[in-house]
Amino acid sequence: MNLAFKPLADDDPLLLTSPLIHGVLKTAEYIEAQDGIGLTKSGAFNRKFVHWAAAAFDWPGYSEDELFSINKVLNEWDFQPASDIHALLQEFKLARPYKGQFILTKAGKDLVAHPGRLFSELVPNYLFHLDHGAHLRAEEEILGNWDIFLNVINVEANHGTSQSALRKALYGDPEPSAYGFDPIASTLYITVLRPLCWVGLLQEEEGDDGNFDRRLIKTQLWRRVLRLETDRHLKPRVVD
Repeated sequence: MNLAFKPLADDDPLLLTSPLIHGVLKTAEYIEAQDGIGLTKSGAFNRKFVHWAAAAFDWPGYSEDELFSINKVLNEWDFQPASDIHALLQEFKLARPYKGQFILTKAGKDLVAHPGRLFSELVPNYLFHLDHGAHLRAEEEILGNWDIFLNVINVEANHGTSQSALRKALYGDPEPSAYGFDPIASTLYITVLRPLCWVGLLQEEEGDDGNFDRRLIKTQLWRRVLRLETDRHLKPRVVD
């Protein structure tokens, strides 16, 4: 993947509109304040940190109240954003386990001190290299690559679209189903659309028609950092 993100200044306020960057910076603050994140015997983040993160991250779709309405206690696997951040920091050697604690490496400390560079390095790695469909079966995989996904979404979501419309643009109409479930739309959301929301490039909006079709729109962060082949097809919104 050769896509390059336009650089952002360290003090650009758009950086904190990315849930991922906000969560990583909050995690780094916690590590520095607490001399690390305690790890369980299996190597997961301990409940103390996960409980703190559920409130501190303010992650879209994962409010503290909603999480605790489902679980009496929160383990790392109950709060996927914490699990993703753990995997990302460790895989790219920005943090590591040390004597039962998860601590920042020298490279990690340097990167979190420069949020603009943190975005440029972490977001492509999160989108393009982390396996967002690790739990899916082989038959649930979908065709396509990030060049195709981003260029299609660039046009379709310019003024807002829906999950079903993106599914149709990429793969055509779904087969009729007695249960109303579309596995392709579901996989598209899990592996492409949700990650884009979690890095702050798409925003998920509540639909106004009472159904479960997710509404999606490109964010200002998308417009600032991405330059794509389909930009020439974008049309300005006409306001009456």
